[in-house]
Amino acid sequence: MSTGKNESTLSLIKSFDPMFWVASIMELFERWAWYGLFAVLALYLTGSTDDGGLGFTHTEKGQIMGIVTAILYLLPLFTGIISDKIGYKLSLVISYIMLMTGYYFMGEVTSYTAVFLIFLWVAVGAAMFKPVASAIVTKSTTKKNSTLGFGIFYMMVNIGGFIGPAFSSGLREKGWGLVFIQAAIVIGINLIIVLIFYKEQERVKSNKGVLETIKESLNNIVEALKDTKLSVLLLIMIGFWTMFNQLFYTLPTFIEDWVDTSSVSKAITDFSPAIGNYISSDGQIKPEWFTNIDAGMIILLQILVSSFVIKMRHVTAMIRGFIIAIIGISLTFYFKDVTFTILGVVIFAIGEMTTNPTFSSFIAIISPKGKEALYQGTYFVPIFVGNLLTTFVSGNLYQAWSDKLTLVKNYLGTKDIALTEVGTRYTENQFLEKSANAFSISVEKVRMLLSNDVFANKDWSLGIKELKEYAEENGIEDYGALSAEFSKNDYILAAAESLDMSKWEMTSVIWDNYSPNKIWWVISGIGVVTVSALIVYDNLVVKPREKNGAATETE
Repeated sequence: MSTGKNESTLSLIKSFDPMFWVASIMELFERWAWYGLFAVLALYLTGSTDDGGLGFTHTEKGQIMGIVTAILYLLPLFTGIISDKIGYKLSLVISYIMLMTGYYFMGEVTSYTAVFLIFLWVAVGAAMFKPVASAIVTKSTTKKNSTLGFGIFYMMVNIGGFIGPAFSSGLREKGWGLVFIQAAIVIGINLIIVLIFYKEQERVKSNKGVLETIKESLNNIVEALKDTKLSVLLLIMIGFWTMFNQLFYTLPTFIEDWVDTSSVSKAITDFSPAIGNYISSDGQIKPEWFTNIDAGMIILLQILVSSFVIKMRHVTAMIRGFIIAIIGISLTFYFKDVTFTILGVVIFAIGEMTTNPTFSSFIAIISPKGKEALYQGTYFVPIFVGNLLTTFVSGNLYQAWSDKLTLVKNYLGTKDIALTEVGTRYTENQFLEKSANAFSISVEKVRMLLSNDVFANKDWSLGIKELKEYAEENGIEDYGALSAEFSKNDYILAAAESLDMSKWEMTSVIWDNYSPNKIWWVISGIGVVTVSALIVYDNLVVKPREKNGAATETE
């Protein structure tokens, strides 16, 4: 067997500039921090307050995740220019300081406005990092090794994207604050790396001012968008990103609300109690592990999928990838059977691997000679718009059609059953019973542990503090959730009791009555419209150019 190919690959790996490896490792850690938070962010924002969540509505969640992330993908148009002016090392230091402080304080605030603003601070820090990391890789590779280099760099993205949620899944059981501290620490490692190991690379310095350069950059983008074949393609790709975003914005809460994953949890726990306990909570697989299948599949199969895709026309590959992704996303939202959830994410990942890398490559193909970099700069435009549209789908639409709490309230209304409203402070008896259940002790014992100030002022927050002090003093670590207010979990359990059903029996009744999976029509419909538009685009724009010899690829 010949080893020439292996030797060639090895020689290419050895040919990389040291700064390439510095950038790749920093990318891994940055993605670890970002996805470690982002993969569970929807669950945190809408989670029940007695579990440490913020109890926001899905509309509020959609606004925080959609608008802020959209801004993140728009800012590199400006932050890249700033980085070229002040230098990559200083840009990275500023980015990491912003990210460290942002991640930490995001776990310390609880109001909608504060979370939104601090997450926006995180987004600005991430936007400072994003163009610099890619630029370092570009400067650290040659025509000979750039393909392999960017392949390794993309692999680092997905390794970080897998590790982050895996760690966060365990940490959030010990307290949501640890998820944010983890992200800050990981970025702190990057700060150490850039201060010790990164050496500033040569860059072309311009005498133009920042504002002048930004204006010139925007004019260039506008000029590129005047090219109809590019602007139409970018418009079509908005649909892909809107559909793709549902994996992180909507699917985790959909699984938590509607999918009974206990059978998978039991099977894994029977096989390996350690693994089963780590990835499960209350007998259910944590939702982030299903979305994390996507990153895991990309790590395992991207090279294999790419080996098939490389034999196809670019647009053909994108169309096929879209169709595969539509099938996958449809399965995850149409059924509440965990089998289809797993199968759907696996299929979606294959579609993503087929479409996303091909899109960037296709932009290069339709770029006029000498304008390749300019056209590539438009790559983030559909991601920006896709996130804005996701704000509505994952927020307003999910709140109205698929939010379990909303639909349970509607159903109870038809039965003339009234329960304490979520967010209302507990009565004394409710708080005592809740605390007694948390510690598995009697109500009388709870009353003895609490000070007179707690009852005099009905200060349940003080009561929770005193109970936690009692637990710490007595070495008690395993106790239930504590809250000063009637929570989402309380409401769901009280609703099931009032209907004389188990939680999952009630879930099935609500599913049958309100069809929360109808959001599937919108998500999949976006995909169908997108792939249809891409087929038309292929026949009217791409194929005529190929026949005229304007494109280099063949059938």
